[in-house]
Amino acid sequence: MKKIKKAVLPVAGFGTRFLPATKAIPKEMLPIIDKPLIEYAVEEAVDAGIEEIIFITSHTKVAIENHFDSNFELEEKLDKNNKRQYIPLINPDKFKNIRFTYVRQKSQKGLGDAVAHASHLINDEPFAILLADDLIISDKSCLQQLSEVYYENNTSVIGVNRVEKEKYSKYGVIEPNTVGKNLFIQNIVEKPSPDKAPSDLAVVGRYIFDSIIFDYLEQVKEDKSNEIQLTDAIQLMLQIIRYLHVNIMVISLIVAANLVM
Repeated sequence: MKKIKKAVLPVAGFGTRFLPATKAIPKEMLPIIDKPLIEYAVEEAVDAGIEEIIFITSHTKVAIENHFDSNFELEEKLDKNNKRQYIPLINPDKFKNIRFTYVRQKSQKGLGDAVAHASHLINDEPFAILLADDLIISDKSCLQQLSEVYYENNTSVIGVNRVEKEKYSKYGVIEPNTVGKNLFIQNIVEKPSPDKAPSDLAVVGRYIFDSIIFDYLEQVKEDKSNEIQLTDAIQLMLQIIRYLHVNIMVISLIVAANLVM
């Protein structure tokens, strides 16, 4: 079984729900205590064994590239001012051997289109997708839990979480099917109304797929918003494979889950 070495982080969105704060600052760079939101997602990926972070970005998100790049001038100034203790904060040791790759998405055409932009970098490998908007705090990270299920079962995995009815329209909601101790997807509906939702289990912004997902993304047509939805690609996959293995995440706390665009 191939190791999951790469993670795709789609970060090209405009962040319109957080205007005016996101007029000049990417929503992924908004601080959560002392770190930008995006750094929590990158740390989660690295701690789960990811070796390459692939950002699907845009020309408005240069701040993200700068954040994960070296800043020699700042390091030199901290050193000269006897503030060396801050250098590991701006250049964490855990990122030293991590490859950061950036792919420009010229127009925002949905999550599915963003993920498809990474196909030439993934090749024939399993990979993770993390949506930084979903900040998940747990004893064992969400991606680590998904990785363990992937390695145990050799199948695609999606993290889900129970949500309240009024939030169904912000997520992809699954129709679950229990087989033994395992939970599988029977169907998935993108942003349903409360009366049409198949359950209260919503995708929480963490996925592990084999590269075959790109074949299905190529077949997906644009929706009414002229976007390519990852959910539609999953539905196509279900028609062929029938069941997509799902791990119900046991999460101690979800912070800023409503940041989902």
